[in-house]
Amino acid sequence: MSLPHLDIAVTRYDNTRGLFDGSVSFDGIDVTLHSPAIPEIFAGLASGRFDVAEFGLTHYLRARDAGTDLVALPVFPARVFRHSCVFVNTSKGIDGPEDLTGRTIGEFGMYGQDSGIWAKGMLSEDHGFAPATNRWIVGGLETPLPAGFEFTTHPHPDNVEVGFAPPDRTLADMLDRGEIDALFASNAPTPYLAGSPNIAPLFPDHEARERDWYRRTGIFPMMHTVVLRRELLEANPGLAQRLYQGFRTAKDDAAQSYRDMRRLFQVTTMVPWMYQLFEENRALFDEDWFPYGVDANRTALKTFLRYSCEQGLSSAPRTVDELFAEELRQT
Repeated sequence: MSLPHLDIAVTRYDNTRGLFDGSVSFDGIDVTLHSPAIPEIFAGLASGRFDVAEFGLTHYLRARDAGTDLVALPVFPARVFRHSCVFVNTSKGIDGPEDLTGRTIGEFGMYGQDSGIWAKGMLSEDHGFAPATNRWIVGGLETPLPAGFEFTTHPHPDNVEVGFAPPDRTLADMLDRGEIDALFASNAPTPYLAGSPNIAPLFPDHEARERDWYRRTGIFPMMHTVVLRRELLEANPGLAQRLYQGFRTAKDDAAQSYRDMRRLFQVTTMVPWMYQLFEENRALFDEDWFPYGVDANRTALKTFLRYSCEQGLSSAPRTVDELFAEELRQT
């Protein structure tokens, strides 16, 4: 039985580079790879433009709650520690997480996007942060986003006040002007990167805090997974395993290239002192610091699912295994 041609959409990360340059293939599958902007990938999956695509974890959970037949592969192409994703207006007297109570806070795209779930959960556990004490404004970070992401649902608890930014305004500009007190975002706002004195990270020492959090939890937070429709898997036995192996091989090859470049002091990157950074990370992380598969990610996934329930974003508790294609649950 021949496998169908597949349109696959994923960002050109270093862990997917081998798929794009042809050094890694999906065994026996004819594919066309696409790499538009992440919102376009997500929307293209929802519209049926793509057969297989990178998808935010929270979008995936909401799609499952809405009754879609999406199923995930235990592939996690995007991970970021999220102490760094909270920004504050410097005139508002916010010197630490305890000062966030009762504030007006912006959040990119939707209430409870991937980075926001991780950040709120971490702040709640370690600092007593209570999202229900805040007024939340959803909007676009650098371009207006009048109604949020249209390809997903927008649940939030009844006790949390959530509104939308004006249709002609951006959250980055609102934070810079002091119209919101703080911002939870997956990207750094442009005014901050341009040197605005009005915006600062909540945690200027976020790297030290993130390393400490990893030591305590063992979690390197994943933002995205890779999904496809269950009917495609059912019609093509073995497809899940072939897709998984292709993504995993590309990731493993990328990781090995960093290990190989230790001898040359990571000369293939333009980042100064990358060699020292890599050595520091080797001392902190396991040999496979960017794992795919279910078992190696079980703790992180259980934590994300718990955070999602605690924040009132999931209709019911879910198990880790039910998220993934049955034939890959033992990975």
